[in-house]
Amino acid sequence: MTKYFTPSEQLIQYVYQEMSEMESIAFEQILQKDECLLQEYLDTLDMLGRLNEVVMEPSEKTVESILKKARSSGLEKV
Repeated sequence: MTKYFTPSEQLIQYVYQEMSEMESIAFEQILQKDECLLQEYLDTLDMLGRLNEVVMEPSEKTVESILKKARSSGLEKV
């Protein structure tokens, strides 16, 4: 059974380099002709760049809960 992807699904595959070389070339040709899809591509790259800048840290409460659980099970030295 052949699976057909929407342009948005193809865009995600392209951004994450999940396409074959031939699929990438074909998709790049679509990008050149479809201004809306090209803008969505540029927006996606911008969003990914911003997400990569975000520093995520657990809250103090989460850290304390983990440490408490580790102490109670004897795993604090691990």
